[in-house]
Amino acid sequence: MLLDGKVAIVTGSGRGLGRAEALELARQGARVVVQDLEVTRDGATPADSASEQVAEEIRSAGGEAIVSHGDVADWDYARGLVQLAVDTYGSLDIVVNNAGILRDRMIFNLGEDEWDAVMRVHLKGHAAMSRWATGYWRDKSKEAGGAVYGRIVNTSSEAMFGSPGQPNYAAAKAGISALTISTARAVLRYGVTANAIAPRARTRMTEDLGMFSEPEEGFDAWAPENVRRW
Repeated sequence: MLLDGKVAIVTGSGRGLGRAEALELARQGARVVVQDLEVTRDGATPADSASEQVAEEIRSAGGEAIVSHGDVADWDYARGLVQLAVDTYGSLDIVVNNAGILRDRMIFNLGEDEWDAVMRVHLKGHAAMSRWATGYWRDKSKEAGGAVYGRIVNTSSEAMFGSPGQPNYAAAKAGISALTISTARAVLRYGVTANAIAPRARTRMTEDLGMFSEPEEGFDAWAPENVRRW
């Protein structure tokens, strides 16, 4: 398979796109660290672990997966997450930064806490994971005396072009796009790539927008498991 022997971390992979990405990486042969903060939309702790269910689904299909719960915007947690993958599976090859939240407001109604929360989870979360993953690959490249395999996939959004009810989210996603370009230029010499995607899907974050409704019949283009194949 395409990713036999590779090790991947997927943040925010308890549900939605992250879940679909984790399952697809496993289907392609990768061993996966299923990461999620594991809170409900209102910040409560759920009764059941969605990320553990994803990991069990991977294992049931013959793959390998472990679970980590935490805040990817915490610098030390992000470092520990990278180390967890290395300690468990012997390496880290792929990081998919998917974790995110919404606090939608028009700019004239936006609260400081709503700005800070979205910027922290999206932009700082991407930066923290990228910092420690690229540091690992840089050191590995120096030890090997040449290029290594490392892949970062960041999650941006078309909202970066100015979604009016999402000034915080739009700014964070624009920042992620710029972060991706900067990262890609910094790590190219080590054999590492960084790319950003801007997917559309029906997830817990978008279900209130009324944009990606499930069709009554036919192909469900907005289901996360279908979006991942595009």
